[in-house]
Amino acid sequence: MRIEQHLEITLSESMDTELIELLQHSFPSIYPNRRYFKQLPHLRLIAYEDQRIIGQVGLDFRVMNMDGTPIHVLGIIDLCVREEVRGRGVGRALMEKVIALGEEYSIDFLLLFADRLDLYERIGFHAVSNTCTWLQINDENQTTRGIGEASFEEFMVRSVGDKRWTEGKLDLLGYLY
Repeated sequence: MRIEQHLEITLSESMDTELIELLQHSFPSIYPNRRYFKQLPHLRLIAYEDQRIIGQVGLDFRVMNMDGTPIHVLGIIDLCVREEVRGRGVGRALMEKVIALGEEYSIDFLLLFADRLDLYERIGFHAVSNTCTWLQINDENQTTRGIGEASFEEFMVRSVGDKRWTEGKLDLLGYLY
């Protein structure tokens, strides 16, 4: 297995087709016929076996506002692995690369919304209960619906910089992953 880093704007048509198939298979009830759900990520880490895509994770780099303080966040979007290779460490290898990127660059926190919190707790993430504000996007017709505000049980973070996470208000300054 090898993992490559791809800027979203560089993805080929054949990669697009493979990613759509992988995402639709991994998230069957929610994923539209495109390689993103609400918005394109800036970067993807893609795992290959030979020339075949076997896993991927999207990354979104942005500034957010935590209780009046700007923070640099690397948002983790739609980590998924082909069913037939699950259990072989593909997802963990992708996440280790994400953590390494966060530690290498000026990132304060890694942020994600998890279906299975236990998988991410093993690699240093913890659930937080911040009240979040975000731009609501209708994923079907790709329009802005308004501003949302809520807290989420599946919201997890991992510190990779020197800042400490606080339990106050978090303005995502953009869409919800």
